[in-house]
Amino acid sequence: MTAPTLVFGWGNPSRGDDALGPLFVEHFTSLAARHPEWGKVDFLTDFQLQVEHALDLQGRRRVLFVDASLDAAPPCTLARIEAARDASFTTHAMSPQAVLKVFADIDDGEPPPCWLLAIRAERFELGEPLTAAAQRNLTAALATAADWIAAG
Repeated sequence: MTAPTLVFGWGNPSRGDDALGPLFVEHFTSLAARHPEWGKVDFLTDFQLQVEHALDLQGRRRVLFVDASLDAAPPCTLARIEAARDASFTTHAMSPQAVLKVFADIDDGEPPPCWLLAIRAERFELGEPLTAAAQRNLTAALATAADWIAAG
């Protein structure tokens, strides 16, 4: 049996466009259910990345990290990422690259192939709804991820 793909979105649903990661996972879960040809896909959401998430990478064929970004080109960017110790390594909230580095350190090996899907966001204010632009970017990100996962 082929190891499952992990789709991991993070963000705070109470902070406007920061909800993009968890919303992406919610919508992509429904989409994946209609595409058995994609193989086994596991889903995970959280408010932020933490050192413990390195354990979630074990036994994965590949991983797609998904987050809202003020810096991503609209509607989204998809890029392969590698393990790296960065400034977030010793903080409570980590970058996906730092999570990969933790995996490499504890597993004494390379993490599975990983990508970051950064969805362009505009506002992260507490109590704000998702912006119209973020909703459009989310739709485009779902299509991008569908192409990524189908390409295998």
